[in-house]
Amino acid sequence: MLMIGNLKKIDWIMLLSILPLLVAGLVTMKSFGSENDYFFWRQLIWIGAGLAVFFTLSFSDLRWLYSGPVLVLIYFLTNALLLFLLMFGDETKGAASWIRLGAFSAEPSELAKVALILILAKYFSRRHIEIANIRHIIISGFYMLFPALLVFMQPDLGSAAVIGILWLGMVMASGISKKHFFILTGSVLLASAFLWIFVLAPYQKARIYSFLNPYLDPLGAGYHTIQSKIAVGAGGLFGRGIGFGSQSRLEFLPEHQTDFVFAAFAEEWGFFGSALLIAFFFLVVWRVARAGFSLSDNFGRLYAAGLSVLLVSQFFIHVGMNTGVLPITGLPLPFVSYGGSHLITLFVALGILASLKMKSSFLARETPDIYPHL
Repeated sequence: MLMIGNLKKIDWIMLLSILPLLVAGLVTMKSFGSENDYFFWRQLIWIGAGLAVFFTLSFSDLRWLYSGPVLVLIYFLTNALLLFLLMFGDETKGAASWIRLGAFSAEPSELAKVALILILAKYFSRRHIEIANIRHIIISGFYMLFPALLVFMQPDLGSAAVIGILWLGMVMASGISKKHFFILTGSVLLASAFLWIFVLAPYQKARIYSFLNPYLDPLGAGYHTIQSKIAVGAGGLFGRGIGFGSQSRLEFLPEHQTDFVFAAFAEEWGFFGSALLIAFFFLVVWRVARAGFSLSDNFGRLYAAGLSVLLVSQFFIHVGMNTGVLPITGLPLPFVSYGGSHLITLFVALGILASLKMKSSFLARETPDIYPHL
């Protein structure tokens, strides 16, 4: 009876909205035409594992997440993984972003994003009255800076940008004053100028130049942008049909199962299919935000806000780079792109939110901290 009661508390509208996104990714991978459907079958495994993790966390008592020491430990462990990866990780396609675990690989930057959401939610939930003090914005910025730098040095510009956007979004959700907002905006612009002049590598600048005019180097830095725009445009209103996306099937579109899965999908399903995909995605985001509003404590609300920012930022960056609106960064499309790390991490994040919602009556009183700075 208890299990049935818990199942009734699951947000089935959110889960049923995720299902078309998962199916869209699977159908797109199935249509690539490979003999053994490598990506399709492995993605099915990741989906099964992700759902199992989601339900396990949903039915678990996660009140220990309200403990400052526990969140400090999670935060430092994820950053330790990033540091280990930077020092000892093997490079793949120019970036050391993966830890090899036999036949599988894990991407610690995905876990680092969720860890950052958790620790910032804890930090701001304890200081929602004092947030007018700019000191708290600066301290929270250091929580963001460490993982952002480690990810940037891999180098993974896309994930580093998402980490920065996460922090900015959660600062906004915490109730920042207008004065501090303008100060923060100016600081971001100055930091961007500093990165462009002193930090960005030549190939990263080339990606931005190719974004502005991909035909400056159509066979080099601009190739990905040109091919993805061709794929999206070729889809027209109704698409070419499942299995008839020539850009992906003929390998003109690189990384069509991960970084450019939206372009591959758009070529086969067209404008209306893409619009439907976007509608289901934002239905998921709405349910996440709605769950946050239903929680009775600031930690849960801020966690839901951070998760919403994570989903929306990765979605817009991915779609933006697939349509030539943003530079190429190599971020997956949530729930659609192939890959176990990002998919399971998303289900972990959603499982935490579901648990917080189920136990909200018990979680209203936070566990005392022994870390006064967090």
